[in-house]
Amino acid sequence: MLEQTLSATTATPAPPTRDWLILAQSLGQQFAAVEQAADASDTFVAENFAILKQSGITAMGVPTEFGGGGASYAEVCKVLQILGRHCSSTALALSMHTHQVMVPTWKWQHKQAAVEGLLKRIAQEQLMLLSSGGGDWLDGSGIATSTKGGYLINACKGFSSGAPMGDLLMTSAVYDDPQDGPTVLHFALPMKTPGVSIELTWQAMGMRGTGSHDIVCHNVFVPEDAIKLRRPAGKWHPAFHLISMIAFPIIYSVYVGVAEAARDLAVQQACKSRNRDRLYPLVGELENELYAARITLQHMVTTATSSQPGFETTNQILTGRTLVAKAVQNVVDQAMEVAGGRSFHRPFGLEKLFRDAQGARFHPLREHDQHHLAGQLAMGVDLSLL
Repeated sequence: MLEQTLSATTATPAPPTRDWLILAQSLGQQFAAVEQAADASDTFVAENFAILKQSGITAMGVPTEFGGGGASYAEVCKVLQILGRHCSSTALALSMHTHQVMVPTWKWQHKQAAVEGLLKRIAQEQLMLLSSGGGDWLDGSGIATSTKGGYLINACKGFSSGAPMGDLLMTSAVYDDPQDGPTVLHFALPMKTPGVSIELTWQAMGMRGTGSHDIVCHNVFVPEDAIKLRRPAGKWHPAFHLISMIAFPIIYSVYVGVAEAARDLAVQQACKSRNRDRLYPLVGELENELYAARITLQHMVTTATSSQPGFETTNQILTGRTLVAKAVQNVVDQAMEVAGGRSFHRPFGLEKLFRDAQGARFHPLREHDQHHLAGQLAMGVDLSLL
C-alpha cells in the first residue's frame, strides 16, 4: 500500500539463484531449539528472525530486478511448509510478512503497478511488514477522526504476528464519512510513529513464539496522502479478493507443515510398538488425512498462480482454507491416537504440534462464515450488489 509514496529509481542487480527449499530445510533444523524455548516462555522467536533476514528469506519473493530472491509463489509456499515442520511459530510469523510481500509482487508482475519502491526497501533494508488484515477483515477496526491534513487514528490491533520485529504495519481504520457512511481507510503505518505502541498480550494456547501482541494506536496522525485505499465498511472489495488469493495458501502451508511433523512423530512411535496390527488402520487413517491436507493445499497454490482475483477464485481459496484446517486438525488428533499416552507427555513434542495446529481455526473466513459465502455464491446471490 506504499506503492505511490515509495518511488523506484533503478533496478538492483539480481543476486545469485538459490535453492530456497534446501535453505529452508537447513534453517528449520537450526531453529527448532529457539522455537521450543519460546513456546515454554511465551517469548518471540527473535533469534530465528535475525537469521531469516541474513539468509535473504524475508525477501525471497521480491523480484530479482529489485534485489530480492526471485522465488516463485509456489516456492514461497513450499518454504513456509518446510519451516512449519520444524518451527511453526517462526513460520507463521514469517507467513504474515511474506504474504504482504507477495501482494505487491503480484501487482507488479500482473498489473505493472508502481510498487518498485516498497519491494526494493524490503530487499535492501530488510524491511519487515506486519498485517492486521485478519483481525480487521471486511468491517475494519479502529476509529479514524478527521483532522487538519489527515486523520487521527485510535485503535487496538490484535493478533499482530511478529509485532516485536515489525517496521511497517499494513492496517486500516474506520472513518464515519458524512456522505458515504462508514468507510475503511487503508494505510501503511511505520511502527516508530508517535502514538504507536506494543502491548505484550500474547499468552496463547499455541503458536506462542509468534509475538502476536496487540498494537495500540493512540491519537496517531496519518496524513491524507498516506491513505492508499478507501472502501465501504463490511463489503467485499477487489483488494480483498487479491489478498485472499495470495495470503491463505501461504498461511496454510505452515499448518500443513505442522501436520507433517505430527505425522512423522506418530509414525516413528508406532514403528516402535510391539502391537503393530492394531496400529496399521490408525496410521492408514492418519495418512489419508494428511493426503487430504496436501492435495487441497496444492489446489489452493495452483489456483493462486493460475487465476485472477474475484469471487470465484476467493470461493475456491476459502473453501480450501476450511478443508485444509479440518484435515490438519484431524491429522494431529489422529497422531495423538496413534502415539497413545506418550503424546500427552510434553517432551515428546506432539502436544505442542497439537496446540499449534489449533490456530488454523481462527484465520478468516471462519468455517461458518466460509460456508455462508459458499452458499450465497452457489445460490446465485450477486454479492457485488450487497
